[in-house]
Amino acid sequence: MAAEQNLLAYFTTMDNQGGIIVKDAPKLDLDLYISNYRGRTRFERLLLIGQCSVPLCVDALKAAVIEAKHGKDIQRYQDAWECIRAAAPEEPEARWDEAWVTKTDRANKAETLRMETELKGYKNNLVKESIRIGHRDLGEHLESIGDLTLASEYYIKMRPDASTQSHIQDVGKHVVSIMLQKRDWAGVLANVNKVLAVNTTNNNEQNSELSYQKITSGLAQLGLGKFYEAARCFLEVGDLANCQRYNDTVSANDIATYGGLLALASMERSELQSRVLDNSSFRSYLELEPHIRKAVSMFVNGRYSSCLEIIESYANDYLLDIYLQKHASNIFSQIRGKCIVQYFLPFSCVTLDSLNATFAKDGKSIEPELVEMIKSGALNARINTIDKLLVAVSSNPRVTMQKKALKAAKDYEKEAIDRIRRMNIVAADLEVKGSRKGPGLSGLGDVWPEDSRRQPNSSDAMA
Repeated sequence: MAAEQNLLAYFTTMDNQGGIIVKDAPKLDLDLYISNYRGRTRFERLLLIGQCSVPLCVDALKAAVIEAKHGKDIQRYQDAWECIRAAAPEEPEARWDEAWVTKTDRANKAETLRMETELKGYKNNLVKESIRIGHRDLGEHLESIGDLTLASEYYIKMRPDASTQSHIQDVGKHVVSIMLQKRDWAGVLANVNKVLAVNTTNNNEQNSELSYQKITSGLAQLGLGKFYEAARCFLEVGDLANCQRYNDTVSANDIATYGGLLALASMERSELQSRVLDNSSFRSYLELEPHIRKAVSMFVNGRYSSCLEIIESYANDYLLDIYLQKHASNIFSQIRGKCIVQYFLPFSCVTLDSLNATFAKDGKSIEPELVEMIKSGALNARINTIDKLLVAVSSNPRVTMQKKALKAAKDYEKEAIDRIRRMNIVAADLEVKGSRKGPGLSGLGDVWPEDSRRQPNSSDAMA
């Protein structure tokens, strides 16, 4: 009873802070799920599950405390400890480990001082490669202890000393890693292209870097709410083996989930068939998440209620993902809206009873949802409340044709006037022409190349 009261108080606090609470058990197995990742993302995912999932809360927070103590970030340990102290104070992990905190803090400070001293020595010796490695090692150390801002500064300082293609790629990846953790999506998009901008002679290496660019660009586009662009990035990640190298950010299962869900939310049926189901490179990802492939197939084949049932059955898993959680409700609503529109498209009118039987949840009517879709322009129809019908609004093809003809006439008139004006300007010799300069003579005035080659005459020689 006391444990239930602690959990109730904990999740009440989380709800008051604006957090998302998942009351039902997800389909994922916590140990198997977290084993797909490495690096700092493991703690982020465990902590999010501990803060949101009622059934997995205690197990996730205990694992988060253990994960934090395997690293050197004291702030992360404190965040996990504060959560488990409120949710399950009787657990052994809920006791503050002052000895570990003191020991880790002392070791972090000593290591930082040692690396800064070494970096100063490298700078005094003026060895560029040693300076670059010193900045990289110090940045990685600061990242591991949670000082992301200072770590980013040291990574950026690597750029003047980067002398090879691999060095430039290394700088870009480190900077992008920091921005992903800080959720600076605009910064990710600005820096990720620099990784692929470097010419690589090895095709395997180039494919690997392309996979990295697509993954990080997709996450940034998803963070910005651009679902179509994000879906295209995830669908173009490429070889599964290349993706598994970047499981410090996402797993191959995540690529399948992100690509399939976002494609369902933003792409039409023909694109879903060509870019998802017929995509040979993405098929290997769909094999890891067969329910995503099944949901897309159901939508393409017109079985919309079955598609929505599959998506809704895995909704709790999506709400526990660090990248999908904030956008899950919007993604679900877009998929549901597309299903309703596609269901209604072949008909001139549909009874509300059939729509309720197909799409409405138990005890609820779909009519308020239809009203919102009509207001937003997503559904071109009107509701007949007397006969309980959803009636399509047919556009007048004559009016449409006349509007297009008028627009074409106005465009032609504007283009003709611009061309006549241009001809008159040229005929009146009013055209502004740029001055031509010879190669290598910029800044020396309007000197023509033939003038520079002119032989000096007698007056020039006398002068």
